[in-house]
This record gives sequence, structure tokens and C-alpha cells, in this order.
Amino acid sequence: MQVANSIRRSLVHMVHYSKSSHIGTCLSVVDILSVLYFKVMNIDPTTPQMLGRDKFILSKGHGGAALYATLAERGFFPKEYLDKYYIDDGILPGHLDMTAVPGIEVSTGSLGHGLSLGIGMAYGNRQVKDPGHIYVLLGDGECNEGSVWEGIMFASSINLSNLTAIVDYNKLQSFGRTNEVINQVNIAERWKAFGWHVEEIDGHNFNQIEHALKVKTEIPKVIIAHTIKGKGVSFMENKLEWHYKSPSDEELKLALKELGDLG
Repeated sequence: MQVANSIRRSLVHMVHYSKSSHIGTCLSVVDILSVLYFKVMNIDPTTPQMLGRDKFILSKGHGGAALYATLAERGFFPKEYLDKYYIDDGILPGHLDMTAVPGIEVSTGSLGHGLSLGIGMAYGNRQVKDPGHIYVLLGDGECNEGSVWEGIMFASSINLSNLTAIVDYNKLQSFGRTNEVINQVNIAERWKAFGWHVEEIDGHNFNQIEHALKVKTEIPKVIIAHTIKGKGVSFMENKLEWHYKSPSDEELKLALKELGDLG
């Protein structure tokens, strides 16, 4: 999808200009966000609070630049706002703020909360017969949090079929490789044992992403998306350092050249 490359170009500009971090964790979810916002979700940028809409929660809120760039690409707000990301007197905070711009359903950043928020939304929708589906994207490192597993148990116990979780399984977190911090090699089997329908995919294959998102179930669904941290910029891919670094002027030029933008 060309839109994914456009989002990536916006991302590297944003993180470079603001001299901020988390470019790696942003790039790993771009393809998933592209399919959600341009192929799957029932949303209307001209009416962000539309009744019956689908809702998305980026639980790993430190990857907020990815969602900001996606929302701008989808037309929720002008792309010029992206120049005000994570800077003094800016518009867009580093971690997601639902009051900053249209299209952000909840503020996130403190890990382990997003799934529980999504479960509450899905349960509420069911109670009032709202057709909207709830999507929650978590980091694999975030799945170390106990509150995530409490939510997983509860959602399956009440058969929340209007809830889809997506795990960005890029296998790197802030202090090292995810499976060396806490082993999650069998993460798909763990979710299944807790009563969820599991789809395991290549998180950069657009057809697989779209198919998995559209699978209908009678229980909550989780998509284990195998991704690459820093995807799309070769020198950032699968490198822990890009959890924290921002690209230099020269690195920005190299990244944009790879992404098809010489400007």
C-alpha cells in the first residue's frame, strides 16, 4: 500500500524534527494501521464521533506518532499539524492525548491499560446494541503486564466477539529482546488457552492483515502480528537502539531515500 510509505515518510520527518524517540516501535505498526484505517474500520473523518463507528485504541501509546500520522493521512486533521509533534508549544504530545486532535478515542502511554479500556467499550457497545467493533493494538513487551492477562480472562469469559486485540510482536522492547526479558515464544498458545480465537500472521503482509481482521468469530479475537521493529528503513530494522534514537540529518536523508522521497 502506497499509503503506508506516505505514513512512514511523515513519521521519520516528525521524529527527526522533534528529536524524539520510538521511531522503531512506530514503524513496526504502520502496515497494520494502514489496513485498519483504509480497508477495514467503519469510520468517517468528517464525523469523528459518528454513532456506531468502529474504535481503535493504541495501547502502546509511546508509538503515538504512528497513529497521528495515520489519522492525518486519513483526513482527520491537516498534515501540517504533524510539524507540531512533541515540541514546545506544539499540538501533538509524545504520548497519545485524546483532547489533542480528532480521531483519538482514549489517551494512552501507561502500558497495560489499553486492553481493559477496549473491553469496557466492547461490553458497553453490546449492552446498548451499538454495532461498532473495538480494536486494541498492544506491544509484545506490554504483554508482560498482569493487567493485560486479567483483561484477557474477562473478555473471553463474557464472549466479547466485538473485540479484536492485535499484538505487535516485533520481539524487541526497551531493555532487550522480548523473549529474553520474559519468554513469550508461545504467545499464541497462551491467548488460545485463555479462550481467544487466534490468528497468527506476517504483520507486514497486507493481504494477511486484512484477512485476519475480517475473520468473524463468536469469541474475542487476537491477531499475533509478527513484525520488524523499524520496518521500512533498513538501518533501523531489528535494532534496539531505535527504540530511543532520533535520526540525524544524514540519517533522515537516507531513510527518506529508501522510502522514495528525496525531499
